[in-house]
Amino acid sequence: MGLSSTGYVILGFLGRRPMSGYEIKSLVDKSTRFFWTASYGQIYPELRRLAEAGLIEGEARPQGGRRRTVYRLTAAGHRELRDWLADDPHVLELRDEALLKLFFADSAGHQGAAEILAAKRERHLEEVETLKAIEPKARALPARFPHVVVRYGIECHQWAADWCERVASELAGGEEEAERRSA
Repeated sequence: MGLSSTGYVILGFLGRRPMSGYEIKSLVDKSTRFFWTASYGQIYPELRRLAEAGLIEGEARPQGGRRRTVYRLTAAGHRELRDWLADDPHVLELRDEALLKLFFADSAGHQGAAEILAAKRERHLEEVETLKAIEPKARALPARFPHVVVRYGIECHQWAADWCERVASELAGGEEEAERRSA
């Protein structure tokens, strides 16, 4: 079955326990958003498609006067999730606007590149701190691999911050050398 990545995000969360669309979005915002996002505009239509495909079932459970549907995986949903997990990953995509700007930074000169690198470094350091704050919660979960993924995020962002610092130093050294040659 050709599900969207959002469909698999939903199946993955429902594979842990039944929950509502709101709960799924809340968990996305606290966990997978660091590497795979999903919006309400993606989640709710996908919940309908998954139910129509027989992969999940919803049960009305109003709460505090609000309409609320709690979804759970069906046997077919469990099979689809297991099949997807067993398949090799097909998508490895990095979308980083700072790298895109750095790629074209020759048009902005040395100072522009230095500013891009400084902003990128700061953003990665912020992510390291955010993920370090999440790490104890991930470690306390009964599932082992959310903590493994949090550690991956911490180490990747720390490496990227360090890389930005090294490249900025190299650029600064190159500017000094260029100035000496032109003098």
